[in-house]
Amino acid sequence: MHAETAEPTSQAGPGPWRRGPVFAVLALLLGLLMLLHAQITDRGGVGSLVETFLPWFGLGIPVLLAGALWRRSASALVALLLPVAVWLSLFGGLLTDKSRPGGDLTVVSHNVGAENPDPAGTARDLAASGADVLALQEITARAKPVYEKELAKAYPHHTVRGTVGLWSKLPLSDTRPVDTLMDYGPLAATKPAAVKMAYNRALRTTVATDEGPLAVYVAHLGSVRLLPQDGFGTGGRDRGAQALTKAIAAERNERVVLLGDLNGTMEDRAFAGLTSQLRSAQDSAGDGFGFSWPARFPVARIDQILVRGVEPRSAWVLPATGSDHRPVAAGISG
Repeated sequence: MHAETAEPTSQAGPGPWRRGPVFAVLALLLGLLMLLHAQITDRGGVGSLVETFLPWFGLGIPVLLAGALWRRSASALVALLLPVAVWLSLFGGLLTDKSRPGGDLTVVSHNVGAENPDPAGTARDLAASGADVLALQEITARAKPVYEKELAKAYPHHTVRGTVGLWSKLPLSDTRPVDTLMDYGPLAATKPAAVKMAYNRALRTTVATDEGPLAVYVAHLGSVRLLPQDGFGTGGRDRGAQALTKAIAAERNERVVLLGDLNGTMEDRAFAGLTSQLRSAQDSAGDGFGFSWPARFPVARIDQILVRGVEPRSAWVLPATGSDHRPVAAGISG
């Protein structure tokens, strides 16, 4: 008897277009999430949370690229074109230096931190920045005289309303607090003005510049908290953003600068009313994302310089001080 010899069979496996379907699907989902971020529900603050850290979703691209190459998946590589294109359309403009020489006025904004262990050192660092106009947020009653003393020589004009203040080399006038609805509810109207002023968190003043009067707003909007039972709590901040939007909409001066810790990024839907009226100095004239918080390893820009009727020429982030935020700066003209 003769044994029949079996012919070898091919074990080639699936082709490159059928490999790595999981990576292809994840790439498409990542692209759609960034593309449609404004459609994500804001229940529990989910939409705001996604938009706060939206640039960081781009880190998923190299991870998925590595997976696609490992699986030698042509479909996953093609699918990756979607998140790459969306990320570049959203943030590609921030990858180049858009600063230009010039600028008649240098403005700086800094949340100096209520727990700052060295307010005097922070004040000296800020004065050394060469700012013409300096906005501070989170000024405590204990630290206020320290800032006033340390900044007096460089800034002959200043005003403080509650926990926010402005120091200027140029004269100030028409200063008043701005109600950002931090005190909210049926009992708010019953509190005396002096009581409310102690924790006021926004002001408006006029700076006399060579180009004419400049309306300057300083604001510190409500904090946000990520809590297991409540999600991403943004209610106080969002009310403040709406109040600030109305105040700036009613501003008669065409030349406006808003300086402050807004506790949110300009991608966040809560600031649509502000960004429809003002533009970001960092986006227009900065280099990179300009992340300002937390100071040790910044991952988000929640400290903002927004303008109308003036031209941002440059924008940058200053070195860390004793605060948990970094100062942000801009040179403007016009």
